[in-house]
Amino acid sequence: MVDSRNTYGERVSRLVSWGHWFSFCNIIIAMLIGSRFITQSPWPDTLLGQAYLIISWFGHFAFLVFGLYILVLFPLTFVIPSRKLLRLISVLFATICLTVLLLDTQAYQKLHLHLNPAVWELLLSKDNTAFNAQWQYLFSAVPILFLIQIVISEWVWKKQRTLSRKKIGKPVTILFFLCFLSSHLIYIWADAFFYHPITSQRANFPLSYPMTAKSFMEKHGLLDKEEYLQRLEQRGSDNEVVNYPLEPIKFNGPGKNYNVLIVMVDNLRSDMLAKEIMPATFDFAKNNQNFINHFSASNNDYGVFSLFYGLPSSYASSIKAQDTKPLFLTTLSKRHYQMAAFSDNALEKPELYDQIFRQLEIKRDNKPDSDAKNNVVNDWKYWLESNSNSPWFSYIELSDVENFEDNTGYTKPFPSNSKKALTLLKNRYQSAVSSADQSVDEILTAIKTKELLDNTIVIITSDHGMEFNDSNNNTWGSDSNFSRYQLQVPMVIHWPGKAPTVYTKKTSHLDLSATLMQDVLETSSNPYDFGSGKNLFTQSDRPWILAGDNNNIALITNKNTTVVDQFGNYKVYTPDYQRDKKAKPKLSVMLQGLSELKRFYRQND
Repeated sequence: MVDSRNTYGERVSRLVSWGHWFSFCNIIIAMLIGSRFITQSPWPDTLLGQAYLIISWFGHFAFLVFGLYILVLFPLTFVIPSRKLLRLISVLFATICLTVLLLDTQAYQKLHLHLNPAVWELLLSKDNTAFNAQWQYLFSAVPILFLIQIVISEWVWKKQRTLSRKKIGKPVTILFFLCFLSSHLIYIWADAFFYHPITSQRANFPLSYPMTAKSFMEKHGLLDKEEYLQRLEQRGSDNEVVNYPLEPIKFNGPGKNYNVLIVMVDNLRSDMLAKEIMPATFDFAKNNQNFINHFSASNNDYGVFSLFYGLPSSYASSIKAQDTKPLFLTTLSKRHYQMAAFSDNALEKPELYDQIFRQLEIKRDNKPDSDAKNNVVNDWKYWLESNSNSPWFSYIELSDVENFEDNTGYTKPFPSNSKKALTLLKNRYQSAVSSADQSVDEILTAIKTKELLDNTIVIITSDHGMEFNDSNNNTWGSDSNFSRYQLQVPMVIHWPGKAPTVYTKKTSHLDLSATLMQDVLETSSNPYDFGSGKNLFTQSDRPWILAGDNNNIALITNKNTTVVDQFGNYKVYTPDYQRDKKAKPKLSVMLQGLSELKRFYRQND
């Protein structure tokens, strides 16, 4: 019912004034709830970083609440002049917004993520999990928030004239505005000059999009572009701090002093390990440990990163920025292993291999040769001659398969409209695989000739697979989807004293580091503390496999593959990688996968 005692203008004026004070009270409540984001984020190391955190806390929540008022409630003031109806709508709207904010703090605490489609699926799931129970517990706060809003609404309405006479509204508004403006100006400076204590806070609060103005600063002579690009190249992108390992590593003994050889055949998909195509490697697999359901942790070159670190590839940029070495290689170095890396393409991925090998002073093969394949094997054999009397580790990368398209007359992207072209591509690919098998045979022969099999662990695998539109989605090569054609790779291991075994359980590149740390270096620490994998030789199967790249993660189960992008949007695929729009992801798996991507980032000091 519309009030009849006042004119329309007077009613609107009083409701606008009430709305301002109602928003102010909710800014205070939002800040109190939002303080949970501060407690769940690393405390900045510098005074400026700490000052920015407080200023942005004030400015961001003031802007967020007042912005919602201006966009939603303020227009309704002119449409619904009835104070009771407008106040009821305002109370309901504020209760909903604060409930969503409270849920967002829970998501940030548990997953270090803000609410997105994937997190909402977890929230709305009917699965009976401890995580869901915690979510549901938060909904019990809704009646409390609703009552608080009713009390605030009534109190502000009654005290409106008293509050106006105190004249505190204008100073507080100016304070909030200055905090909001200064937080963005400070971030503009921090972003241009790589001030990590501030830039690392860019995602602390929900709906936070700090301003950047590098082009504006360059235009007005405030930023030297060349100097900025040099710093960018030296420093890399801004990254969160990774705790790797989570706890100091402990050991039961000095280790078994096994030699370790990793032969990496780039771009080798698992179904190529057949007698007709790779006879030498096939026979070797038949007489050793053959993991026939093994997956790389990435569909691109960063499968190598996960192999050495035991971490998802999403950690790679932070690991590089910290210059953190692989725990397995660091331990080998401390135990005085002789170590070398060889490649027939001179390890031409510096952004990846530098962080793995450079700091350990592992030898690289950089000799140009028309027959690079023979060159790398011969160099390795020469190195082996001078190091076979002490424990050693060597990594040999064979790029025959990776470079197979150079001999087809086609370049990426591969042609998809010609059966002849497809046949030529597959034939060339198999030919390159056979060529790589010859190199593997030569390496294995050298090991056998020197009678090193009894004390050498030999690992033959690949960084990722290769697809020829096998999933009928017009996807070719690698780094284009998360089908088994791009992820499933061979994993053959010769382990002294172990009988030949075929493992059908799902395994991952993430597991190798844990296996070597436990069974070679004799760590007593839980693999959970230094990686995302578990021992390859445990009997239990993995219910899901984690893979991904910089922008997406893939959670692979026997029933489907769920791909989640950086914005939390998800898609579900069948085992043959066909989109299933009706399917929902298994939420317990999604929760574990999302948690694994954040587990090693520093949460609190």
